[in-house]
Amino acid sequence: MRQSPLELRHLRTVLALAETGSVSQAAKRLFLTQSALSHQIRLLEEIYGLALFERKTVPLKFSPAGERLLALARSVLGQIAASERDLARLRQGEAGEMRVAVECHTCFDWLMPAMDTFRLHWPAVELDIVSGFHADPVGLLLSDRADLAVVSEAEAQAGVSYLPLFAYEMVVIVARDHPLAGKRVWQAADFAAETLISYPVPDAMLDLMRKVLKPAGVSPAARRSSELTVAIIQLVASRRGVAVLPFWAVKPYLERGYVVARRVGETGLISELYAALRADDARLAYALDFVTTVRETSFATLPGLSALDAVPS
Repeated sequence: MRQSPLELRHLRTVLALAETGSVSQAAKRLFLTQSALSHQIRLLEEIYGLALFERKTVPLKFSPAGERLLALARSVLGQIAASERDLARLRQGEAGEMRVAVECHTCFDWLMPAMDTFRLHWPAVELDIVSGFHADPVGLLLSDRADLAVVSEAEAQAGVSYLPLFAYEMVVIVARDHPLAGKRVWQAADFAAETLISYPVPDAMLDLMRKVLKPAGVSPAARRSSELTVAIIQLVASRRGVAVLPFWAVKPYLERGYVVARRVGETGLISELYAALRADDARLAYALDFVTTVRETSFATLPGLSALDAVPS
């Protein structure tokens, strides 16, 4: 009998292609070069004599053969993950506590589904969100008031370990009849005459201010804030100002035509998210599985995510 050339790495490749939508992003997520991943795909296609996906489609569109391998990947890799959790429970026990602190207002859009999935995997782990918005969630870790923090920067700090979650693009949203609504890309100077609507957080926590406007010496003409994403979008739609929000958070409103979105800078304004853990907890099986669950759930459900490199230890 001919031995099957199919390996687990191939299934992980197919799943990464499905969840990222591109060869380049799948390669980054798997820590491979794009050429190495492309070679792996070509080899599989040559062995089976079938194309796995249609070329030059964005996002990638799988062929029937690719869809069959994708179904296999989800089944097999899901079973492997479940078995690994069982082994971890035998080694470390089933019970624990996971208090999650966040510093981003839009985190709850993807955090809640991930928490629901995690509870199914680890029913004996007490999982909760530390109430309120926190400007210094890492401080909560170190003072033992939280067990995991979702942060936008992996700043080296004694006693703290960081694991990458994902990166995403921030876009400027404007009313459909805004004078600059037709402009493909906004530059820093375009914000000078605008009212900027944002969450009520320090400027150091707003990537637009920190990465784009302050380096260019630009300040918006006026500022206003709101705690709620939907309220910000309503204000933008009614010509009260402009806002910069994650693409995945505004996509449903773009599809309904409430507002329009444009890129900030030619290469886009990219934000990042990391999970911070106390170094002593970084090997806890349920903590690592929570991070994996957040990452996998987010890539499977949110549009436009990209992988982050591993954080140097």
